[in-house]
Amino acid sequence: MNANSSFKWLYPSDRDIPDQFRIKDTIEQREYLCNGVMAEWRGPLQEVASPIMLATENGLQRKILGAYPLLTEKESLEALNAACGAYENGHGQWPAMSVENRIRHFEDFAYRMKDLKNEVVRLLMWEIGKPLPDAEKEFDRTIDYIHDTLESLKDLDRVSSRMVIEQGILGQIRRAPLGVVLCMGPYNYPLNETFTTLVPALVMGNTVVFKPPKLGVLLHRPLLEAFSRSFPAGVVNAVYGDGEKVVGPLMSSGKIDVLAFIGSSRIADILKHQHPKPHRLRCVLGLEAKNAGIVLPDADLDLAAKECALGSLSFNGQRCTALKILFVSRKIVDSFLEKFCKTVDQLKCGMPWEAGVQLTPLPEPGKTGYLTGLIEDAVSRGARVINQQGGDVLETLMRPAVVYPVACGMRLYVEEQFGPVIPVCPFDDAEEPIRYVTEADYGQQVSIFGSDPELIAKMIDSLVNQVCRVNINCQCQRGPDTFPFTGRKDSAEGTLSVSDALRVFSIRTLVAAKENDFNKKIIRSIIRERKSSFLSTDFLL
Repeated sequence: MNANSSFKWLYPSDRDIPDQFRIKDTIEQREYLCNGVMAEWRGPLQEVASPIMLATENGLQRKILGAYPLLTEKESLEALNAACGAYENGHGQWPAMSVENRIRHFEDFAYRMKDLKNEVVRLLMWEIGKPLPDAEKEFDRTIDYIHDTLESLKDLDRVSSRMVIEQGILGQIRRAPLGVVLCMGPYNYPLNETFTTLVPALVMGNTVVFKPPKLGVLLHRPLLEAFSRSFPAGVVNAVYGDGEKVVGPLMSSGKIDVLAFIGSSRIADILKHQHPKPHRLRCVLGLEAKNAGIVLPDADLDLAAKECALGSLSFNGQRCTALKILFVSRKIVDSFLEKFCKTVDQLKCGMPWEAGVQLTPLPEPGKTGYLTGLIEDAVSRGARVINQQGGDVLETLMRPAVVYPVACGMRLYVEEQFGPVIPVCPFDDAEEPIRYVTEADYGQQVSIFGSDPELIAKMIDSLVNQVCRVNINCQCQRGPDTFPFTGRKDSAEGTLSVSDALRVFSIRTLVAAKENDFNKKIIRSIIRERKSSFLSTDFLL
C-alpha cells in the first residue's frame, strides 16, 4: 500500500501536544530493583523512541522518550540470587508469612500505585500508542485486579481454614508457594498482563524476578520504588535488557521454578528448553491466537458489523483476544461487508490523547511493512482491499484494511497479523469455519453471530472442544477477570483468572495425622497457641 499524504496532518508538532500529556524531559532510567534497593546502572542504555512521530521543519521525526539499562548476565543473576535468598527454600520471611500479612503488604502497594496513575497512563500513550481511555482503563483494571485477587485469596483462606477427617485421617489442606517465578508480560498490555501473573505469584508466597516487555518499559519505572517500599528485600526484583543476555542465564541456572510468560510460542519454547530440569519447571503461558468470528445467515447484521469491527480493531487489533479472521455466510456477505466497511471507515485515526481516537500509531518497528506484505500476498492470490483507503500507510500509522475474499493458501488465512488487517472468508456451510477452527494451531476463542438456537447449539458443542471460550453475538475478550482465561493447543498453558491464577502459582499441601487422642492433643496445642502459620483454623473476614 502507498503512503498517504492525508496522514500528515494527524501527526502533531511539539506545540500541538496538550500540556498534561506532554513528555517534557527525556527519562534516563539508570535504576533497577534488586534485593530491595534501587541499584544504579552505569553501563550502556537502550534508547526508547515513541511510535508517535512529530512534525518538524525537517519532516516527521520520532519522539525520543528516554532510555533504560542494558544489564548483563551478572546483574541478572544477582537479581535471581536475591529472589532465591528471599524465598530461602520456603523458609524465607515472605513464603512463611501469614496470608493476612501478605495481603497487608499488597494493600500498601496498591495505595502507593494509585498515586502514580497519571505518570503511568501518559507513558502507556507515548510508549505503545494506547488511546487515553484504554490506557486509563488498563491502569484502573490493574488496581481492580489486585483488590479482586486479595478478596479471592481471603475466600480461599476461609475454605482452607477447616480441618477434614477422612477414613480415620485428620488433615488440613492449604496451598503453598512454588518458589521463584520469572514474570514476562507482553507489549500490548505491558502493565495489566504483567501484573496478572506477578500479583497472584507474589500473594501466594512466591518471590519474583520480572522483565518488562521491549515496548512499554519505562512505564514500570515509577512502580519500582513502590515495590521496594511495600515488600521485603528480594521479594520483587526487576531486570532490563536484551532477553538473550538477561533471561537466558536465569533459565539455564535451573533456579527458576515457574515461568510466567505472555508472548509468542517461539520464544516460550526457547525459554523452556533452556531450563536444565524442564520436568521441574511449571509454565504459565499466554501465547498466540487466530480467533475466528463466524457470521451465520440469520445474524443481526448491524450487531455483527459493530462487534466484529470492535473485536478486530480495538487497540489496532493488537490483542491476543482480537478477532483475526471473519467467516461470513455467502448468503449475506455482501450486505455484511457493506455495513462492516462503513463501520471500519468511521473509526477515528489519530494521536492517543485525542478525543474519540480508536486507531493510533503502531509501536512495533517494521510492523506496517509486515502487514503490507500480508495484504500484497492476499491480493496476488485473488483478494482485494474493499474499504476506503484500507491499508494506506505513513510511517507508523496504518488505515485498517478489510481484505476479501481470503482463502486457504494466503498468509492471512493462517498467520496471526496482530494489527489492523481484517481477512474475510465467505462460506457456504457452517462446517467450513468449524473445520478451520478444528485444524488451526491455536485454540483460544471464537465468536458466533446468529439467531437460530438449534444451529448455534450444534456449533457450541463442536467448538467447546476446540477453544476455551465461545462467545455468542459478541466479540472475543478476556474479561471479566473472574472468568477463566486460557487456550488450547498452541494458545496457552495454565489458566489465568482471579481464582485460577492463585491455584496455578501454588500447590496443594496438607498436614495429616491419624485421628487418635495423642495426635489430637498435639494439633489442638499447635492451633490454640498459634504455633504454626500453616496449621491454623484462623480465617480472614
